[in-house]
Amino acid sequence: MRGLLLAISAYGIWGCFPLFFSLLANVSAFEVLAHRIVWAYVFTGLVILALGRRKQLAALIANRRALAWLSLSAALITINWLVFIWAVSAGRVLESSLGYFITPLVSLFLGRLLLKESMNRWQVVAGVVALIAVLFELIAIGRLPWVSLVLASSFGLYGLVRKMQPVDSLNGLQVETMVVVPVALLYLLWLWSAGQMMFAQSLSDTLLLIAAGAVTAVPLLLFAAAARRLDLIVVGFIMYLNPTLQFLSAVFILDEAYPPQRLLTFVLIWIAMGFFMAGLWQAHRRARQAVA
Repeated sequence: MRGLLLAISAYGIWGCFPLFFSLLANVSAFEVLAHRIVWAYVFTGLVILALGRRKQLAALIANRRALAWLSLSAALITINWLVFIWAVSAGRVLESSLGYFITPLVSLFLGRLLLKESMNRWQVVAGVVALIAVLFELIAIGRLPWVSLVLASSFGLYGLVRKMQPVDSLNGLQVETMVVVPVALLYLLWLWSAGQMMFAQSLSDTLLLIAAGAVTAVPLLLFAAAARRLDLIVVGFIMYLNPTLQFLSAVFILDEAYPPQRLLTFVLIWIAMGFFMAGLWQAHRRARQAVA
C-alpha cells in the first residue's frame, strides 16, 4: 500500500507540473530552465549531504564511463525540460500530455530496436495504433505534433541511457545537473548583466523559481522509493496518471483551445495505451509463471 501511495504521489506531482510552470509564464522558458537546473542541483546536493551519500556520489563522478553516459542523459533531459516549459508558457499543454502518453511506446520500440528486447503481440498492436494516431494528427491538423514527438523521443532516449548506465535517482540527478549547471549559471549571469533577469524582481516569481528545484527532485525520489516496492505492471499503469492530469489541466483549468480532430488522436492513443497495458500484463504473468 505504501508503494502505491508513493507512486501515485510521484506521478500526481508530475501531472500537476503544467499548473506549477504556468505560474511562471511571464518568465522566459530559458530562464525558468536555468533556475530549474541550478536549484535542482542545490536541492539534491542538500539531500545527499543529509542522507550521508557523499561517498557514493564521489565514486559515481570518478567513474568515467558513468560520467559520460550521465552527460548524455543530462543533455536529453535538458531538452525535455526546455520544450515542456516552453509548451506550458505557449499554451500547448495538450501537446505535452500527448507526448507523455506516447513516451512508453517510444521506450518500447527503443528497447526492441537497440536492446533487442522481446515484444508480444499486444505491444506490437499498441505501437501500430500509436503510429496511426501520429499520422492522423499530421493529416488532420496539417502538421506534425513536434512538441509531443520531441518530449516523447527525448524522454524515451533518456530512459534508454539511464538503463545503459543504471544509477540511483538522487545521485543521477545530482550528476546530470552538475554537468549542465555551469551553462545555466553563465546564462543567468548574462541575463543579470543585461538587466533582463526576472529573478528577484518579484517575491512570488523568485520563490517559484527556487521551488522548481525541489519540484523537480521530489517526485523522482518518490518514484524511486515506489519502484522498489511495486511490480512493473502496477508502475506501468500508474505512469499514465501524469499525462492524464496534464490533459485534464489543459482542458478544464488552463482552458486550452483545441481542434475537435485532436480528440480522435487522444482516443487512438488511449486505445494504444490499453494494448500496451495488456502487453505488460501478459509479460508479467509469463514472468511469474516462469518463476513458479
